[in-house]
Amino acid sequence: MTLNITGDDAADRLLTDDPLALLIGMLLDQQVAMETAFSGPLKIQERVGAVDAATLAAYDPDALVEVFKRTPAVHRFPGSMAARVQSLCAAIEQDWGGDAAAIWTQGDPDGATVLKRLKALPGFGEQKARIFLALLGKQYGYTGAGWREAAGGYGEEGSFRSVADIVSPESLTRVREHKRAMKAAAKEA
Repeated sequence: MTLNITGDDAADRLLTDDPLALLIGMLLDQQVAMETAFSGPLKIQERVGAVDAATLAAYDPDALVEVFKRTPAVHRFPGSMAARVQSLCAAIEQDWGGDAAAIWTQGDPDGATVLKRLKALPGFGEQKARIFLALLGKQYGYTGAGWREAAGGYGEEGSFRSVADIVSPESLTRVREHKRAMKAAAKEA
């Protein structure tokens, strides 16, 4: 299995191989293009030398903001997003022993349990948690009972709603079209 989210082989390989990198990419996925958000973990790794919960949780906050600001920027809001990544890593370190994958593997949890665990993470609200759960189920090999139901519409087979559905440039285009249609409908309402 190899994720195909960013169009950059190295960034996609990191997302595939490192569950924390994937969580950080999901956290960064707001107010920037998906490819930019999910390329962020590779930029962090290249600049910090690691993408692990202990390192990032303990990193000097001002220095991490500078890491995020360096061109090309990790995110368009470097201060707030660096702080969110640091909070997420601190929670992973404290609650999951630094093992991000434990959120969906520890104790063989069902979909509802994983959703609850994701929503408890800093920066993961209902929608982001459902999208990430769908990504785990559709592309990351998670098979916990009831994951599709817990992911809501994002778990529907054959949908093109979110990053969970991106497996090729064509599917990226379809997800973008869906998002544009949803924004247009929201404006009309």
